[in-house]
Amino acid sequence: MMQWRSVVVGLLVLRVVLNCAVWLVFGLGPSWGFDFPIKFTFNLHKIELLKDGDRATVKPNAWSQHMHDNRNPQTKTCSKITGNSPKMSYLRFFQEGRDDYARKYSSFPDALKVKMRGMARDMFYFGYDNYMKFAFPEDELNPIACEGRGPDVLNPSNININDVLGNYSLTLIDTLDTLLVLGNVTEFHRAVQLVIDTVSFDKDSTVQVFEANIRILGSLISAHILLTDPRHPFGDVGLKDYDNELLHLAHDLAVRLLPAFENTSTGIPYPRVNLKTGVPPDSINETCTAGAGSLLVEFGILSRLIGDSTFEWVARRAVKALWNLRSNETGLLGNVVNIQTGQWVGKQSGLGAGMDSFYEYLLKSYILFGEKEDYRMFSAAYESIQSHLRKGREACNEGEGDPPLYVNVNMLNGQIMNTWIDSLQAFFPGLQVLNGDVENAICLHAFYYAIWKRFGALPERYNWQLQAPDVLFYPLRPELVESTYLLYQLFDEDNPLHKSENKYIFTTEGHVVPIDQHFRKKSWEEQYPCEESSKKPPANISNCERIPEERRYGLPLKSMYMRQIDHMVGLS
Repeated sequence: MMQWRSVVVGLLVLRVVLNCAVWLVFGLGPSWGFDFPIKFTFNLHKIELLKDGDRATVKPNAWSQHMHDNRNPQTKTCSKITGNSPKMSYLRFFQEGRDDYARKYSSFPDALKVKMRGMARDMFYFGYDNYMKFAFPEDELNPIACEGRGPDVLNPSNININDVLGNYSLTLIDTLDTLLVLGNVTEFHRAVQLVIDTVSFDKDSTVQVFEANIRILGSLISAHILLTDPRHPFGDVGLKDYDNELLHLAHDLAVRLLPAFENTSTGIPYPRVNLKTGVPPDSINETCTAGAGSLLVEFGILSRLIGDSTFEWVARRAVKALWNLRSNETGLLGNVVNIQTGQWVGKQSGLGAGMDSFYEYLLKSYILFGEKEDYRMFSAAYESIQSHLRKGREACNEGEGDPPLYVNVNMLNGQIMNTWIDSLQAFFPGLQVLNGDVENAICLHAFYYAIWKRFGALPERYNWQLQAPDVLFYPLRPELVESTYLLYQLFDEDNPLHKSENKYIFTTEGHVVPIDQHFRKKSWEEQYPCEESSKKPPANISNCERIPEERRYGLPLKSMYMRQIDHMVGLS
């Protein structure tokens, strides 16, 4: 009996020693916010206050210690919380000149704004000028060889290159609206004329529909709108003899993307098309939620600019098809779906790769077009995200427990699937700003900002349990930049983008489009008016919302598509 007791006591002592060892090694206390077998996570409340006269300094540990300059590793200690310890917001870590970032950016005097504005401008022109010098008319500059680069025609399976590069001067098109935002009207005019004179989409190039949409179609539409805006927010930037050529190019590209929406049982598009021949015969039947569900902004604007419902209809049909596949239990969507069967191939639900811009475009489409259904979907999605993806304390900036974090879960039951987040998630604080949830946006932004401070960039994947990157590279992701911008609106107050009489929104690729009442009008409804009904519809649903989409938006897809082709070859 005594021997048994000795064994039990020994095991208990060993367990306590191991727990203490883990605590010391990782600086982590047990997490009450994350449902994992080994419950270790960050906790920014675990701090030790050391009094030095009247001044209290914060001695961070664990997660927060990694965010500060660890010049003296000998000073690391376990932190304590006592009953008298004040409840502190983790935003305090970014106050009072505690580090170089805070000392430098806690205020923005005019001289610093001018200097940083100049630095941003110089960074852009360094890239743009070298592209034009060494790479144009190819798609992008290879910085190692200092020469142009286009599709990898020798290796069609190299989708990292071929999904984006279509042999259509990608970088030149992608920077059109940036030149105007920077105030360089002369170069903007030169670039527009170069696009008009040299770019054609009649190419034997297989590209990803999503990438062609956000990079090429979005930029052409943005530049056309800014060029022809009668209000002249950027000054008189009209181009002599301009005859809507950018809009015609956008229309041409969109028609070449339409085959992706054909021969799919669900209405969810194929991920890739050949700009000459349509969907490749060996095309896969799987696509990601973001790629298939983030076409509505560009396609919708194009439809409303040219008065043709085709493009908005196919994009909206894809969004609704995905929406109808969400889990009945959680309201969440997965990240990869079979476009023919509607079965989820990837059941991970999160805010990062494969999902991000789907949520973004639900809200931005509502802001642009005013369709109530878009906001109903976004609101329901946002509620599901808060219920199943958000972990941590209830109030973002006070109370006990871990600060909030959005994790990756199984769409069917909400169970956590892994312990990493990716850099694409950093778009979400900006979306929260647009939705009016500013306090939560500030808190989540501070989380990503803390990671940025530690590494000088956002790792492509960051493991929040190990507090270390899972994937180390940083491909110049803009998501954190956009969220920062939407929280502060930059440092360039005099830019037309920031004046109260001008209202703009960014596409997911950062192209500028105005929030304009004209985009809330559908000229095709004059040809297909709303049907009157003997029954009075619910107050929040119009008659147009109750009739079949094929009749609301015009002709069936096949005939609309053939009409576009006929127009291109001169048959109409």
